[in-house]
Amino acid sequence: MSGLINDFPYNGVVTVNRVILRQEYTVDDLQERVAELCENVKTYHSDTGFVGGFVALNSGQISNEGSTIGKPVDDALKGREALIVTFWRSFAEHEASHRSATFQPLFRRVLELCENGNEEIAYEMLWSGKAYSPEDAKAARAAKARYAA
Repeated sequence: MSGLINDFPYNGVVTVNRVILRQEYTVDDLQERVAELCENVKTYHSDTGFVGGFVALNSGQISNEGSTIGKPVDDALKGREALIVTFWRSFAEHEASHRSATFQPLFRRVLELCENGNEEIAYEMLWSGKAYSPEDAKAARAAKARYAA
């Protein structure tokens, strides 16, 4: 299933950058610089491998239902840590985009904000999907109740 990001191929690549803001910068600084970078990627690489992406900010909330490392109540990186996640047809196309002359100056401006430098990890997509419609969820529960052992 690949309904999460439209047109993302089943064998696509997901890259993840983890950004921790230096104390002297704000989320507004991050949003501005990442927006410039993302606009560049969309403009120059939408036809050379870029499929989509998103940026998510650490909300500070920790799921004690989904965590197994104790019962923390807050994350010290709240509002300072962000993930920049991009979706590509291939790793080679991703790498070529980063070598482009228009990308590098904007990338360096984002790196100025980062106290942790940058490490971008590429992942192979194993699964993606979106939620069932209310009708499909009801049918799935009924099928589970009827056929589950």
